[in-house]
Amino acid sequence: MDKKVPVLQALLQQKMLPLYFHKSINISVGVLQALYKGGIRVVEYTSRGEAALENFKQLKKLVDQSMPGMLLGIGTIKTAEQAKAYVTADADFIVCPTINPEVGVVAKGAGLLWIPGCMTPTEIANAEGAGAELVKIFPGNILGPGYISAVKELFPGLMLMPTGGVEVKKENLEAWFDSGVVAVGMGSKLITKQAMEAEDYEDIAQAAEAALQLVQEVTANAQKEL
Repeated sequence: MDKKVPVLQALLQQKMLPLYFHKSINISVGVLQALYKGGIRVVEYTSRGEAALENFKQLKKLVDQSMPGMLLGIGTIKTAEQAKAYVTADADFIVCPTINPEVGVVAKGAGLLWIPGCMTPTEIANAEGAGAELVKIFPGNILGPGYISAVKELFPGLMLMPTGGVEVKKENLEAWFDSGVVAVGMGSKLITKQAMEAEDYEDIAQAAEAALQLVQEVTANAQKEL
């Protein structure tokens, strides 16, 4: 089954991609449930620890059982072997911190959206040449919205999504979307380490709902101004 188009459409509609990892399966489950409660329907779980693959499998079971409409992808994928393992685990999409065309080949073969990570114009061009339609600009806090504005015209058919340091603040989000991005990745600024460690899932749910509303408000205003 080709998931690429529906996943891309869902992400472009949500306009933000929450991402997180925790070694505890219980906390991983709690966070995902909180995000779902907050209205989030596209989430990136990151492969950043030994427990990641087994946790992901459990999360996918939970999604299938009790979270209709939720799309769960995997991030921090650097090798084709990792990609294949998560394809087998039924990942809905694959996100990378770097460009590895071999990962793109695995994703394409599985009918999945591949989102490689780029920093320089050369990397962006290489990602586009390898078949990427949406590129993660990372680290966003180092590059900034001005960088997007400077390179966007060089890649007119490519969609860009900054990740890293994107803040849940109106001014910050306006700057990013005004620069031409189609979505923003949100990690620790949205799902804080403190909230996870305290297992404060209500706080995470409320933060997700507020961020979702703010992103929709900012992008709606941007459309009106066009």
